[in-house]
Order: sequence, then C-alpha cells, then structure tokens
Amino acid sequence: FGSSYRAGTLGNTLEEKGAEATSSPAAMAMKYMGAYLMAVIGGNESPSVDDVKAILEAGGIECEKEMLDRVILNMEGKQVHELIAAGSLKFAACGGGGGGGGGG
Repeated sequence: FGSSYRAGTLGNTLEEKGAEATSSPAAMAMKYMGAYLMAVIGGNESPSVDDVKAILEAGGIECEKEMLDRVILNMEGKQVHELIAAGSLKFAACGGGGGGGGGG
C-alpha cells in the first residue's frame, strides 16, 4: 500500500471518531501527563497545578481542573524516573525481538 492509502486511512479514522478521539479519559489523561513530564524535563522535579496548566495553555490546550488535580495527586511524592524504570521492567517481562531473516 502506498503512503497515500495510509494517510487517507488515518484521516478517515480520525474524522470518523471526531471528538471521541480526543475526549476519551485516556487521551485526556495523556495530555496532562505529557505536560507534567515536560515540566520535569525542564528541571522541575515536582510540578504544581499552575506549572502544568501554564504548559498546556501555552500550547492552546484548555485545562479541566478535576483531571489536572488528579494527575498532580497521583504523582505526589513520586519520582518520574523511578516510575519509568518500574514500567520498563514490565515491558521486559513481555519478551521481544524476533528471529532473524532467513538467508538465501
């Protein structure tokens, strides 16, 4: 399939889903976590509601106080790098890689 097929398929999928694609709880939580992680990468080990809100608003994204408060509460007292390391171990348990291609 050519790239135009893939692009058309993606466009149709997003159009069909419409607002549902961006308003699911998982999609909403990801933007808040993304902004939280951006603050951490920027040197803020423990971003506040205002820190995350400022990042989202700079990108033109509206904030829902309840969702933002939930992310901050869930991250309270936790170090991002430790959570990422623990999550990486879960992926390692799934195995991975595949056999090499056959010769000849």
